[in-house]
Amino acid sequence: MKKQVLSVLSLSFAFWMNAQERDSLNQQKIEEVVITGQYMQKSIDKSIYKVEVIDEQQIKNMAATNAADVLNQTLNIQITPDTNSGNSTANIMGLGGDYVKILIDNIPVVGDTGLGSNIDLTKISLSNIERIEVVKGSMGVEYGNGALAGVINIITKKNSSKKLSIRAALQEETVRDGYDLKKRGKGRHIQNVNIGYNINDHWFTNISFNHNQFMGYEGNKKGYKHFGDEKIPLRGYEWNPKDQYEANALIRYSKNKTSFFYKISYLNEKFNFYNPISTPEALNDGNGGATYWATDREYNTDRWLHQFNIQTNLGHIRYMGDFSYQKQDRRYFDYTYDVPNRFRVSEKPENSYYKTDVIYSRGMFSNFLDSKKFDFQLGYELDHTNGYASLIAGDFFEASTKRKIFTYGTFLSAEWNISDQFSVRPGARLTVSEQFNNQFNYSLSTRWKTSENSNLRGVFGTANRYPTYDELYTFFVNLNHDIQGNPDLNPENGYSLGLFWDQGFSIGNGWKLNYNLEALYVDLKDKIELIMVKKPSTYKYMNMDKYRSLLFAANANIVKDQFSLGVRTSLNGISVSRFDIDATSPTDFQYNFQAGANVSYKLKNVNTAFNLYYKYTGPGRLYVLENETFKIGKTDGFHMMDFIVSQPFWKDRFELSVGVKNIFDVTSINSTANVGNAHTAGSDRLNLYYGRSYFARLMYQF
Repeated sequence: MKKQVLSVLSLSFAFWMNAQERDSLNQQKIEEVVITGQYMQKSIDKSIYKVEVIDEQQIKNMAATNAADVLNQTLNIQITPDTNSGNSTANIMGLGGDYVKILIDNIPVVGDTGLGSNIDLTKISLSNIERIEVVKGSMGVEYGNGALAGVINIITKKNSSKKLSIRAALQEETVRDGYDLKKRGKGRHIQNVNIGYNINDHWFTNISFNHNQFMGYEGNKKGYKHFGDEKIPLRGYEWNPKDQYEANALIRYSKNKTSFFYKISYLNEKFNFYNPISTPEALNDGNGGATYWATDREYNTDRWLHQFNIQTNLGHIRYMGDFSYQKQDRRYFDYTYDVPNRFRVSEKPENSYYKTDVIYSRGMFSNFLDSKKFDFQLGYELDHTNGYASLIAGDFFEASTKRKIFTYGTFLSAEWNISDQFSVRPGARLTVSEQFNNQFNYSLSTRWKTSENSNLRGVFGTANRYPTYDELYTFFVNLNHDIQGNPDLNPENGYSLGLFWDQGFSIGNGWKLNYNLEALYVDLKDKIELIMVKKPSTYKYMNMDKYRSLLFAANANIVKDQFSLGVRTSLNGISVSRFDIDATSPTDFQYNFQAGANVSYKLKNVNTAFNLYYKYTGPGRLYVLENETFKIGKTDGFHMMDFIVSQPFWKDRFELSVGVKNIFDVTSINSTANVGNAHTAGSDRLNLYYGRSYFARLMYQF
């Protein structure tokens, strides 16, 4: 870990913490609270937005190790893995990672292509996570660029009910049928430790460390040791190995109406790519001997996150502010590897291919009138991103494309509690950028408390997405291809309209039932796509396509004592209007059905817990261009199921969990809907997972 110097501290805004927290491993919260899209931390029942919460206990029950593992269980969120890069991004309602804003403690996370967008969720560990909040729909007023499909806000722990709290865990997993602890063995090996300490009534500090080592999955290939002259090369992995280290430290102060904290996080990731092609090399030993050499590549990522947050009152005006300095550097180097003898023959210098430096600030003022009936909020958001993308990151004309973006947004909203039952919140934002025209976003949200345990919410919002560097600056020309970016691209713009109904009640004998219904529509225009502009092989990024997504969902949960059952269903329809030089796609909706269930039961006397998670993703359909005509491409449906058993012992200080993930052994599925790009054909298989795995986790708590 390289030594870095933090040089920036500033004021900005987050959210006032006024609800009593709990040590979530030992007792339940009195009232579940959320912060995403709120003026202040608020009961989930009173939230103006529909917020889905995955709390710490649920995360622990899943035996998940990163954010991708958890969100894979959520309906209408599909984690899209890239086995070549090792990244896994979130897809909501058919819109990929560029349209989903990823936050940690309300601050967008630095990524390759921007702030908060296209974030690799496997790089976010869960060793110090309190809960994950998800809001579907356009949130451009609150969160600006890229919040078109939704927002995922990952909330970390910032207090503890104990003077000293220690938690450590070891988790070992097979990768399908492979497991070996030795160096360059098989499987997945995770270790983490978390220590929290209340210095006194006002000061709290916390440190955590996490190591996640994935040894790769060979699949139909034969690993890095293999060599030969096959017509179809078999060396390497279907899922390449990677090794992650993450460290976090926090110090927090809280007294009366003022609290602040400073948090630092460091991530190091090593990702190995083993070239499937190995070539014979003469040994020049006089005996005609030969060996096999391969040109392999190692990728290294360093990411630093610094955050300072303050919440206080200026008179009766509530002030909340965030400031963040974030830095990510992704590097690579090539080396020649002697496969039979297993040593590096030569090694080239290491080079950066994605480098990003971000200064981010967000500030908000509210409670100007000191009234429970009417409140308004005035805020700003500042994003200064600097860095570059080199040739390896995209098809750029120059060795590297420098990127320097400054955007500034100011937003205003008002919340009017017309009565105890009805609230309304309009909002608007103006965003100014050095490169693009001014962007205007607006929203209107309402909540109607139809009964003591029932809420009806209506939400309308707009958002925009700025073009990425690939879309702006790509330049790839050879004998067979002419692919160009477009510096004149306009930002994409869209809106969403949602209706959400929640109700809960007791049904007798200790049984409690709650259910919700939701309908959500997303409309996106000027969608950027790579379009053929001249036959046979001239392509250019253009604002052409229209995208619409329609979602209907119904969920129910029933609870009694130590038993709980949740059932979820959804129907998602997608309409894409795509254009090519000679063809236009139909615009009818293509629907996808999903269903899920989770069952939890705990034996009273011994506290043995059983958890079962199930998710079904139905067949998908999407129009794809084939032989100058748009045809329906199809993707197979699949089932996912995990089963976990946990047993505490020695006064609940230790807990052993064992289980099986991906019981149905899903790896890849048939797909004729994979859209290739201008110089890469779409595959007829879609890689999703590496198959069934077994795990054991030992956790210590003090």
